[in-house]
Amino acid sequence: MKKVILFLVLFLVPFFVLAEESHESTLIPSASSGVLMEASTGEIVFSKDMYMEVPVASMTKMVAQILILEAIRDQTISWDDIVTVSQNAADMGGSQIYLSAGEKISIRDLMKGISMASANDATVMMAEVLGGSEKEFVNMMNRKVKELGLEHTHFVNSTGLDEEGHYSCSYDMAVIARELITKYPEILEFSSVYEDYLREDTENKFWLVNTNKLVRFYEGADGLKTGHTDAAKYCLAATAKKDDLRFIAIVLGEENSNIRNQETMNLLDYGFQNYNIKILKEKGEVIKKVSVDKASEDSIYIVPVEDVGVLEEKSKKNSKYTIDVKLNKIKLPVKKGDVVGKVIVKDDQKKIREVDVTTRSNVYRYQYLDLLLEEIKIILSGDISY
Repeated sequence: MKKVILFLVLFLVPFFVLAEESHESTLIPSASSGVLMEASTGEIVFSKDMYMEVPVASMTKMVAQILILEAIRDQTISWDDIVTVSQNAADMGGSQIYLSAGEKISIRDLMKGISMASANDATVMMAEVLGGSEKEFVNMMNRKVKELGLEHTHFVNSTGLDEEGHYSCSYDMAVIARELITKYPEILEFSSVYEDYLREDTENKFWLVNTNKLVRFYEGADGLKTGHTDAAKYCLAATAKKDDLRFIAIVLGEENSNIRNQETMNLLDYGFQNYNIKILKEKGEVIKKVSVDKASEDSIYIVPVEDVGVLEEKSKKNSKYTIDVKLNKIKLPVKKGDVVGKVIVKDDQKKIREVDVTTRSNVYRYQYLDLLLEEIKIILSGDISY
């Protein structure tokens, strides 16, 4: 009996090790590290050395894009704003859209240059617009990374050019990519375009071709950010969506762009072939109603801030899920977007997903004058019962 057990141990242990190594070598053998994440849940379905700190080249610019889109949403800047190019931005080398000092250009065109051409000059120009200087903008980038809870990322420039102390990892890059496309899906309007023009109505019309070839050749691909330097080698943060399922694939440290693209597609193929997403509640769908008195609305309608989905392996039997809404103590006024609790998804009493919930609209407490005006409206309408 002992001989049989010994044989099984010697046979099975190498089998599992080989299976894991074979899996990695089949999908991204050339990458130094990589991650495949499902976007709506943030669930990691494949990883290889995902916390290894390495240079990430222009994938750095995803954090710059988050800050730009935040500023657009806050109305600090607008797409049609025209800025004057500084000498500092114009002097940036590497990938560029060949800005000239003193040139007038729109924020929209600068974002095109960053998203499609990975332009260093456009990135530094936006850094100066939002931060006053690239140095202060980099501080903003590092603060944003800390807000996201990431521990293996630190930037010393806004562009991703090789510099001591500038690094990230594939896991952090996946989280940053998820933040970008789920909170600011308008980024896909830029990253999904394969070719476009800058300065289209001028004599200096400039043709842009997306550095991410997957948006043209891979079904469902609509982003997101390439990278290449001597130290980082070839990197890519790619995203693709088929039906309700979206994946984010990160590969770092590839030897050339062809291998980078192929191994990224290997990850995406693996995800779409092996997983489904089950949407239990859609973003904005009312999941609970809370009655309130003496307020601008009779009820507060509770909605999830994003789709409440569950990732399922195709090879496994589907589970039956339960949903529970846990609300904080709500005090008026409450604004749309304020987190007022969570929706909790359970599978056989085991919590598997949490999503923040907010209100469908702004609701505020009536003051005495508001109440008086309401009473006057009722009297004038004749809708009075005795």
